[in-house]
Amino acid sequence: MKTALIVCIGNDLVADDGVGHAVFRVLGSQLPANTRLKLLGLGGMSLLDEFQGEEHLVVVDAVQLGASPGTIHVMDWSMLPSGGSHVSCHGIGIREAIEISQKLYPELTPRTVHLVGVEGRCFDRLGEGLSNEVAAAVEPAAAAVLGILVSACV
Repeated sequence: MKTALIVCIGNDLVADDGVGHAVFRVLGSQLPANTRLKLLGLGGMSLLDEFQGEEHLVVVDAVQLGASPGTIHVMDWSMLPSGGSHVSCHGIGIREAIEISQKLYPELTPRTVHLVGVEGRCFDRLGEGLSNEVAAAVEPAAAAVLGILVSACV
C-alpha cells in the first residue's frame, strides 16, 4: 500500500496565514490509514524533519501568486516555483527543501510532491481570522488534497 504525508503549514493567529491550520482541522477525520497528517507553524527546512520514507507528499499552505484571494492552486513538483518568497512567507521554499532532502536523505524523501496553495490576501494582522474568500476556500482545498491522495495512492 502506498503511503502519503500531508503537511499543513500556517499560523492561525495571523489572518490568511492560518488557512493551513483550517484545512488540517477539516482533514483530520477524513484520511486513509496509510496517510500521516502533520501541522507545522513554519515550512521550509522543518519539512525535512517530517519525512519518514512516504511515497507522496502534499503540502497545504497560504500562497501569494497574484491570483484572487481564495483561489486554490494545485501544483505538482514540475510547477513549483523556485524561491521561498514566491510560494511561502516561511523562508526557504518547498522546492528548495525537497531538493536539499533529495541530496541528504534520498531514502526518506517523498517521490511525488504536490502543493495545495490557497491564495491569501492578508498576512500582517495578528489576531485576525481568515478573510472571507480564504475561509470559503478551506473545504475545497481539503477536497483537493483528498483528490490528490485518491489519484496518487491507488
